[in-house]
Amino acid sequence: MRMKAILPLLLAIGIAISGCSASQTAQEETSESAAASATSGSASAETSETESSASAVSTSVDTGELFTDRDSRTEYDEDDCVYITFTGSSATCDSDGVSISGSTVTITQEGVYLLSGTLAGMVIVDVDSSEKVQLILDGVSITSATSAAIYVAQADKVFITTAAGSENALANGGEYVAIDDNNIDAVIFSKDDLTLNGEGTLTIQAAAGHGIVSKDDLAITSGSYVITAASHGLSGKDSVRIAGGTFTIVSGKDGIHAENDEDATVGFVYIASGSFTITSEGDGISGECYVWIDGGEFSITAGGGSANASTTTSQGGWGGFGQSTTTTDSTSTKGIKAESDLSIAGGTFTIDSADDALHSNGDLTVTGGTLTISTGDDGLHAESALTISGGTITITESYEGLEGMTIDILGGSITVVASDDGINAAGGTSSGFGMGTSSGVYLNIAGGVIVINAGGDGVDSNSSLTVSGGEVYVSGPTDSSNSAIDCDGTAIITGGVVVAAGSSGMAQNFGTSSTQGSMLVTLNSCSAGSTITLTDSDGNTLVSFTPEKSYSSVVISCPELTVGETYTLTTGSSSTEVTLSSLITGTGSGMGGGNMGGGNMGGGNMGGNMGGHGGFH
Repeated sequence: MRMKAILPLLLAIGIAISGCSASQTAQEETSESAAASATSGSASAETSETESSASAVSTSVDTGELFTDRDSRTEYDEDDCVYITFTGSSATCDSDGVSISGSTVTITQEGVYLLSGTLAGMVIVDVDSSEKVQLILDGVSITSATSAAIYVAQADKVFITTAAGSENALANGGEYVAIDDNNIDAVIFSKDDLTLNGEGTLTIQAAAGHGIVSKDDLAITSGSYVITAASHGLSGKDSVRIAGGTFTIVSGKDGIHAENDEDATVGFVYIASGSFTITSEGDGISGECYVWIDGGEFSITAGGGSANASTTTSQGGWGGFGQSTTTTDSTSTKGIKAESDLSIAGGTFTIDSADDALHSNGDLTVTGGTLTISTGDDGLHAESALTISGGTITITESYEGLEGMTIDILGGSITVVASDDGINAAGGTSSGFGMGTSSGVYLNIAGGVIVINAGGDGVDSNSSLTVSGGEVYVSGPTDSSNSAIDCDGTAIITGGVVVAAGSSGMAQNFGTSSTQGSMLVTLNSCSAGSTITLTDSDGNTLVSFTPEKSYSSVVISCPELTVGETYTLTTGSSSTEVTLSSLITGTGSGMGGGNMGGGNMGGGNMGGNMGGHGGFH
């Protein structure tokens, strides 16, 4: 007796999702299931006006129940297998559990079947709904001209395992002709739960339709997969669950897709690990319910990448006065998209997308991982709450870097290059004419290191802005219709470091309710690369930053600022002494020449001291 085995996957991770839950738990094949809770990265920001929404997600999904022991087990006893040998246009088998009619091979009994050879036809699994079947692919090539290469008509669950070192190929010829009441539209099509694993390679060519489809749960725990599909690469009605494997997917629609239009609690994607290279004409990864990623390596190009973005232009303006025009097509071309919640807890991502790189129609949470993003629209976009508490996010190209109705930044390293706003908290119901606030909107920065290069506003909130920790460095804008800090409500700083260099025409400072000192200094125009350094009276450097754009004003706040003390501000080769005469101080002369932040007009800090409160010393 010869055994082929791989160490079982040990998966013991707990995750938290709001609004959706896993539909199917393991049944009798589950003998062990360990689960440990993982935090959602939530933290409590010390702010007088806003509360972090990071704790909005609730623990309702245990990933220990998403994969069974048998899902990860690729071992089999060859002496116990039923052998099916393909012979071109037919096959041979001596089991009563297999019927062969021309080029159609039908499996009718529970068991483990070892398949080999070449077949111009199809394999059908049609067993009792309580029975399980395992197909071992060991050097298989199946091409079905008019249907699925492998079709699971009925079973409790089917396992497709690639034998160690084997090369296997499945294909559809370009059309699907109905053979029963089911709408078969994939090279592997299953009406019931389907698991793929193994130590070999499976290549799938879908000239029409999808690569792999389960009308229940689709689980993949190991193996190597090369999928080229006219439609979705991988598709699960209730879920797509991936614990490992290597995937190269080229798809005419989404690379990985989960959707159940009959049950809003399912239709989710969960990925624990794996290596993914996805080139999709639609979304790279899409979940109708939620998408949760704990780890893996991802290279995603969606919709032709950022170079193929729809036209997006900004007309600028005060506060909520800016207008934008976006030309879009009907195909969603986002990197990773969730209709409900999207959570990134780990992994390495390189995303180049025509539309948003990460997009949620609900909440978007990042607690870990390394993300490098180039996008034709937003880097991270949430229709509701955007929360970042960890990870490294580098957005090299975007229209807006981070956007959400509420934004909590509690930690992590964030670098943003944006043609419009670097960070934009927007949504709700606007009031006023560009000077009002938006209901339910806030931007809260309590931690992390944030570096922004913006063509529009650097940091923008259509309502309140609170900074209580972290470090924020802003380059831009250079035009007078935008500002490095733009807040339509009350802007408060109680801690952290802020250096925001931009144009002076609409420059804003923090409001008088702040408990940490802040200065807005208007300057003669300074060229890009002119380092900003603030030192105290003893010559100690408090902050230093080199903007990537030219600037004529700078907002500086750090914990060391003390009322009554004099500081030296050096910009390039020029130095100026600034006395902090009050917690919120502006220096300069003339309207628009500086110190438009000493007051709190409309909560946007654009009034008061317009003539240069504090003055140069």
